[in-house]
Amino acid sequence: MKPVTAPADRTKEFLTEERCWIVEAWNDPSDGAVSIARARVEPGVVTRPHRLNGVVERYVIVEGTGRVKVGDLPATEAGPGDVVIIPAGVAQSIENTGTGNLVFYCVCTPRFTPGCYEAVEG
Repeated sequence: MKPVTAPADRTKEFLTEERCWIVEAWNDPSDGAVSIARARVEPGVVTRPHRLNGVVERYVIVEGTGRVKVGDLPATEAGPGDVVIIPAGVAQSIENTGTGNLVFYCVCTPRFTPGCYEAVEG
């Protein structure tokens, strides 16, 4: 792998089916080990429950407050600086409990591909 700087292009932000805005910060087939996306959840929104099959995901909260639900664990409050670990195949959702945007990075290993995504019943 060669060194690279990959500037984020926030003009490419898109809304997912799970009600979360995403900007792909790094998701390249040349680096199958990891992908990084910036997620934004608007106030009052709860994302659709889903799981990533074969992919471990970490949320790194950078702005706002939320309540995250991972698997059978009780819902947990999360805010700036918190990290949420989501094992592969475990259902997850997050609710923005604040008055501004909830912003976090999703770090996936191996990298996220649409084929790993599975919606689950809430």
